[in-house]
Amino acid sequence: MRGSPLHQRPSGDPAALPWTAQPPFVPGPVPPGQGPAAGPAHPQAGYAASATPTAVPSALPSLDKRGAGTRPAVDPQVARELKRQVAAELHQQLSRLAAGSGVEADRATRRQRGRALIEEAVARWSDAYAQTHGIPPTRDQDRALAEAVFDLLFRAGRLQPYLDDPEIENILINGCDDVWISRVHQPLRQVPPVADSDAELVELLQDLARQHGGGERSLSTASPTLALRLEGGMRLQALTEVTPRPYVAIRRHRVASATLADLVALGTVDTTLAAFLGAAIRARKNVMITGTQGVGKTSLLRAMAAEIPPDERVGTLESEFELWLHTLGHLRQVVPMEAREGNGERVDGRQAGELTIGELIPAALRMTLSRIIVGEVRSGEVVPMLRVMTNGEGGSMCTLHARGPHMVVDRIAELCLEYGAHMTDSLAYRLTANAVDLIVHVSMVDETAVGGRRHRFVSHVLEVTGLGEHGRPAMNTVFGPRADQGEPRAVPHTPPNCLDDLRRAGFDAALLGSRYGSWAEPLQLRIGGGPR
Repeated sequence: MRGSPLHQRPSGDPAALPWTAQPPFVPGPVPPGQGPAAGPAHPQAGYAASATPTAVPSALPSLDKRGAGTRPAVDPQVARELKRQVAAELHQQLSRLAAGSGVEADRATRRQRGRALIEEAVARWSDAYAQTHGIPPTRDQDRALAEAVFDLLFRAGRLQPYLDDPEIENILINGCDDVWISRVHQPLRQVPPVADSDAELVELLQDLARQHGGGERSLSTASPTLALRLEGGMRLQALTEVTPRPYVAIRRHRVASATLADLVALGTVDTTLAAFLGAAIRARKNVMITGTQGVGKTSLLRAMAAEIPPDERVGTLESEFELWLHTLGHLRQVVPMEAREGNGERVDGRQAGELTIGELIPAALRMTLSRIIVGEVRSGEVVPMLRVMTNGEGGSMCTLHARGPHMVVDRIAELCLEYGAHMTDSLAYRLTANAVDLIVHVSMVDETAVGGRRHRFVSHVLEVTGLGEHGRPAMNTVFGPRADQGEPRAVPHTPPNCLDDLRRAGFDAALLGSRYGSWAEPLQLRIGGGPR
């Protein structure tokens, strides 16, 4: 926040300060308790940045208090100036290369040549610094500066250390100097700025959009929103122009290639529910995974997809690739499709060049797919998705945002009404009853504010059994919590109508006889819960 001590002067845990501008250097003896921390810090680590267009070396990267095993802190002004120089040189080289060969350089070539130019630029800067100040930078400091320049040119700049930290789940940016992160089982905490100005932050986002390579994605006055995937499968959503400052939210899927067995180890499901869900996929049941943001819907979808026989031909449709089923290796034939944003020009009420998930579904149906998986249903694409589930062989899946499992039917109806004026509640209910076999709801209990953990788990599995009273889909609670016994997680309740289908797919019906599934004890919560 602008009024916070961090905004006025970063002073947090050194481990959370991957980029630290150094204070002005003071000649003469260093008073006790001041200056660089004990360890391998360079004696000239205190020069303040004053990079000029010719990159006069007046700031030196310094080792931070974490010691020699981590990257030294880097003055961002120096790194930014070297990045501009290297970008200009690289553009000239690649232009000459393209003119000579008639072929544009690929990403690997650009990075290879850029890396070489960065090393040369850092070497020139280091030599100039040594001549100016009499002491050369260390190899670690040169390497840190080169990595910082590389991150600015080809990756996410000063955001990159947070993206590289596997413990960070969310990065929330409310302007360049109001940055928050959340780590696993920890509450949000504020960290230093990721840019020196909002304009520089927007420039970074525009660079990321250009690197995306997935269509005409941009961030500008004409296109004030940006959604894209980052390296490692992270998802970024940014807003500008329609907000007072640039706002960014980045989410990481910490479980990149989970199986149901992995989710058992994480406590998301027990072995009973894992066996049930695996059999449901093998029995080609249509499954809708629901829950709020950040509870693990995509991770569960990915784990359930691992139960699909490897020789089946599967199509995935996503706004930004997050499932990565085409790269994980289990399925031999995956047709991955990613929606495309428009270029900002409005034609007939929509952006030119835009291609939505709903528009991709008809093309997907002509790709001889045995199943279709939609990463997230957000709007009118729910109607073609339900039709796929109704008309296909079965076994299709999708995720949907819903706060509670019994809200899902009405949530589907709301989205169906966005499809067109001819859609009605009764038609939406009929589509749902005919299409969906199982609704799997994922919940989260966040106790980090009281010193606990974030508990993510499946809380309900509902079977849709056709139309019921008042023309609404009837549902059967197959798995659900037992709140009276202090158990919020899904445990067996009522055998499903499709039990015979599941048994043919290898499910042991005797597993449903245990009142508490295969959990050894109730979920251990700081508040609530209790013995059986």
